[in-house]
Amino acid sequence: IIDELGFVPLSKTGAELLFELISQRYERGSTLITSNLPFDEWTETFGSERLTGALLDRLTHHVSILEMNGESYRLAHSRARKAKTRP
Repeated sequence: IIDELGFVPLSKTGAELLFELISQRYERGSTLITSNLPFDEWTETFGSERLTGALLDRLTHHVSILEMNGESYRLAHSRARKAKTRP
């Protein structure tokens, strides 16, 4: 599980290591990734169109993509907890 991919841009080395990890897992095991970014903004995270294209090629082959819109679950949960603790 890779959570919040793209929240912080990766260094060149970090992007290359992630690519190696995904390449080694490609068609061998399941990988779950969450991101708030659409695919067309992933180049900003990885710093290279070529690397991003190769990574997306592997990630989107034999895949189920779930797009979710709406308020953040964490934010809603936090607000609900605060409301319960108020007198």
